[in-house]
Amino acid sequence: MRRRLNLVALAVTSMVALAFLFPLANLVDRLAEDRALTLAERDAQLVARIVAANSELIGAETAFARVTTNGTLSGRDVSLITADGRTFGAPIPPGEDLEMALAGSTLRLATEGGQAVLVPAVGADGELTVVRVLVTDAELNRGVTRSWLLLGLLSVTLVMIAVAVTDRLARSIVAPVEELGSAAARLGTGDFSVRVDPDGPPEVAATGVQFNRLASEMRRLIQSERETAADLSHRLRTPLMAARLRMEQIDDPDGRADVTRDLDEIERTIDHAIEELRRPARSLASGGTVFEDTIRARAAFWAPLAEDQGRAFDVVVPFTATTIQVAPADLEAAIDALLGNVFAHTPEGTGYRVEAEVGDYATLTVSDEGTGFSSDLATLRGQSTAGSSGLGLDIARKTAEAGGGTMAVGRSPSNGASIRLSFRPAPAP
Repeated sequence: MRRRLNLVALAVTSMVALAFLFPLANLVDRLAEDRALTLAERDAQLVARIVAANSELIGAETAFARVTTNGTLSGRDVSLITADGRTFGAPIPPGEDLEMALAGSTLRLATEGGQAVLVPAVGADGELTVVRVLVTDAELNRGVTRSWLLLGLLSVTLVMIAVAVTDRLARSIVAPVEELGSAAARLGTGDFSVRVDPDGPPEVAATGVQFNRLASEMRRLIQSERETAADLSHRLRTPLMAARLRMEQIDDPDGRADVTRDLDEIERTIDHAIEELRRPARSLASGGTVFEDTIRARAAFWAPLAEDQGRAFDVVVPFTATTIQVAPADLEAAIDALLGNVFAHTPEGTGYRVEAEVGDYATLTVSDEGTGFSSDLATLRGQSTAGSSGLGLDIARKTAEAGGGTMAVGRSPSNGASIRLSFRPAPAP
């Protein structure tokens, strides 16, 4: 914004300077010309008066010769033209129109190499003569170039001063805005202690005050959320401890092992949920996960339940080790959300397939042989037609997007549901 304000000031002041510069330059040119011609006319009149006063006594030619030096006066060529057409002093270009001057008119005449000033003189004997003074182009333009340079320098100086003043004012506006932007970036990374010094124009200063209030309120809310998370952790672990004590009363070793596994998974899920509450947002910098290993582990976790429900399942995962920039807990939660949907929303005995592929993107596809669902409904957070919270697919979508990929909802070959998650592999070290 500061650069744009400077450019605007440069453009506006340049236009104003040009609007005055051209008329002033033209005026200087005319003033120089008029000054030179006025001086020449004065000299011509002086010579004409002397010639007229002395023409009867010593003759016009002699009087002219005495007042001029070899046909020059004040560095200008001077000529004397008599009524019968004779010329004395500086030569006159052939073809120059002298009729009006010989008729008694004072005039300025454009001629070769400049302008001629013609002044008639009538002697005591009544004889008419004309004094001609030549003003060269160099004399007409004397001092004009210097004046133009001074005007140009003055215009440039004024433009620079205007831009400097604008830059000073712009800095007073932009600096507080840049500070706000930097503080907002820090706030976005989770630094809730950041504050700004309200400065600049009243509107920007007021924005800084509101930003500080927002940061304080966010810090208070986050602190309250973390305290709630700690309280939730304590409350959930109490019934878990009671469930473990009751589990010891189960006589069947296999049943006790299954319940133990389920309770361990619940406790892991609670820990993950509390970590999520304490983390402000998902980030690519949250760590890396081996894509294939995590899929195998979660598929193996759900396998016993699938066998109990008579579900046929396939797990197709390549024996590679691709790292994606997603936290392990996030990827596990996403896979559990997809597999949990299969178990929650399809009848027992419905088969499913877990397939992973690795190329430009690492992709995970979970498909089933159920009746499928609307893709529009599935991607809306909190929307469900099966009595669930509707958050599972939203968790999976956010995880894919945090990993640089996307989520796609479609149909399986058996016309059931198919969910495809893609992740961008981490750069090679």
